[in-house]
Amino acid sequence: MDGRIRVVERNLGYRLLPSQKKFHESKARFKGFSGPVGSGKTQALCAEAVRLAYRNHGRTGLIGAPTYPMLRDATIASLTEYLESLGIEFTVNRGENYLVIPEVGSRILFRAVEEFERLRGSNLAWFGLDELTYTSEDAWLRLEGRLRDPKATELCGFAVWTPKGYDWVYERFVRGCIEGYETVLAKPFENRYLLERIPDYYERLKHSYDPRFYQQEVMGDYLHLKAGRVYDSFERGANVTEVTLDPQVPLLWALDFNVDPMSSVVAQVIGDRVQVFDEIVLSRATTMDACDEFQRRYPPHPAGLQVFADASGARSQTTGLSDITVVKDSFRSGAYGSVSTRVPSSNPAVQLRVGLVNAKLGSAAGQRMLFVDPRCKELIKDFEQVAYKEGSQVIDKERDPKRTHLSDALGYLVWQEFGKKPQVGLGRERLV
Repeated sequence: MDGRIRVVERNLGYRLLPSQKKFHESKARFKGFSGPVGSGKTQALCAEAVRLAYRNHGRTGLIGAPTYPMLRDATIASLTEYLESLGIEFTVNRGENYLVIPEVGSRILFRAVEEFERLRGSNLAWFGLDELTYTSEDAWLRLEGRLRDPKATELCGFAVWTPKGYDWVYERFVRGCIEGYETVLAKPFENRYLLERIPDYYERLKHSYDPRFYQQEVMGDYLHLKAGRVYDSFERGANVTEVTLDPQVPLLWALDFNVDPMSSVVAQVIGDRVQVFDEIVLSRATTMDACDEFQRRYPPHPAGLQVFADASGARSQTTGLSDITVVKDSFRSGAYGSVSTRVPSSNPAVQLRVGLVNAKLGSAAGQRMLFVDPRCKELIKDFEQVAYKEGSQVIDKERDPKRTHLSDALGYLVWQEFGKKPQVGLGRERLV
């Protein structure tokens, strides 16, 4: 052996849909794959990464995702599963977060791109990004600058995504005004292999998504950025009704730990139905004050109590205790039966949480599964008044300091109850 790496050719190893075929055959330096859920974007991302790793034998490429949890749980898992399905041997260095394919000596770096300044460094032969619309343009541009390996056979930067309005991704990739860029737009319902396995796949999503989110996620449409209400599925006449507490069902208490106002909602979930029957809004209050007020309003409830909050609730405060620890200490008497806390290790993307609340308020299929008692005046104001900043999908939290806290608290509850399990797909099974 003279130490040289043997050039090996590999086919992509899966049944190509028309849009996937066009994506892989594109010779553009920078190329994209835009499409609705279930259109095979992740499959195309993994296959293109492996194709370029073999094409650029012995060189280094990079696979990225918006956040590390997304990179670890979705992107890397899909890539390693794809390699295994092809019978390609590989080794993973978990300490430095990269993968090596010994057959061709190529290395694939794994990077979360939320901290894009860390992307400066060595030359790359290629790079690919998952869920590009959740990534900043600065991160993409940093990677463009690293695409400069002089020994690369085929320099290429690529990405896959679901549309998210007329954002920077649309401007750079879809409008077609930048030289060297090419984008494939996958059509809804194109994935015949998915529909053979799950004929009602897209129909079911009408019950999980609000109408606008359905158009974006399922139909793959580019829509105007929202400049109006965040919770545009809410209708006072349809979602506001008297709600009765069921003594046989656990109480659900969701808090937004904010000093002024300290805000929380009290609800119950019965089947797929969310019923909010009270809100607690206290000015200049502590977490202990909120606990005292909750116990004053709601005497012992043996059916149990579940407490919801966002990830910050588990962090230590200046007292040395976390907000959730304070809550647990307040309910040690046992008067409320089993008391559990529902706090995620990390928060979901705001748009995903908001989209799920909107779907409960009114889905694309016309179902309403979230109801609010008239006494919840501030929550109703949130639903009617919380808005996006003009020309963006950023929620305006500055216009009125009283707004967003109650709807955020309810969003934590809805996400923990209905958003943790995948709304679509087949778990970790690959959707070709």
